[in-house]
Amino acid sequence: MIVAARSADADALAAIHVTGFERGWDVAEFERLLADRAVLGHLARPGGRGVPNGFALSRIVLDEAELLTVAVLPSARGAGLARAILTLHFGRLAGRGARTVFLEVAEDNAPALKLYHRFGFAEIGRRAGYYKRPGRTPATAIVMRRPLG
Repeated sequence: MIVAARSADADALAAIHVTGFERGWDVAEFERLLADRAVLGHLARPGGRGVPNGFALSRIVLDEAELLTVAVLPSARGAGLARAILTLHFGRLAGRGARTVFLEVAEDNAPALKLYHRFGFAEIGRRAGYYKRPGRTPATAIVMRRPLG
């Protein structure tokens, strides 16, 4: 079951986020985001209760939204959960007046790029060295856009 994310979910979202990113966001970052009226979040709870296993967060400004992050626990990946979350999430963004959604993704994140292309996102730019990676070469961010509605 996919439901709206709330401030009380910050711990769970931080625990999921750290499994998918070089630098996971901490609980305080999620608390700040979830308290922001411009931020919309959705999370998946297996069976409608219990510990979430995936989520998406976006910020809306006027008629544009930015997908801030999407993450799924490793044990739940590959089963279409991110697609289900984003389908509902993008519908809710459109319902709040967003007409376009933007995102940034590391150019070497093949699973995310595949997902975003399936949703109809198109590359509109690149940011060289955007993602800092301790002990590794920074990754270029691909900036993507998709119309909603």
